[in-house]
Amino acid sequence: MKEIEKLKQDKIVLYQDDIKNIMISVIYNNETFWLNQTTIAELFGVDRSVITKHLKNIFETNELNEDSVCAKIAHTANDGKKYNTKF
Repeated sequence: MKEIEKLKQDKIVLYQDDIKNIMISVIYNNETFWLNQTTIAELFGVDRSVITKHLKNIFETNELNEDSVCAKIAHTANDGKKYNTKF
């Protein structure tokens, strides 16, 4: 798995629907959008377990290599603490 300690030239992209029900934070770096499972679930309006199941199937069938498409990224949570999260 790629370890990304410090994102260079990173940008936060915010998405909000017209009636302001959905707001998604996305990290954009080196022409790649990085989302965690919770954010992907919010974007598609499903439970996080659905995303977890699909990703598990994708990696088990070798459709994608987890080490090539996932990274641990440090981010600051709402509680002000920094956490390493798989994106």
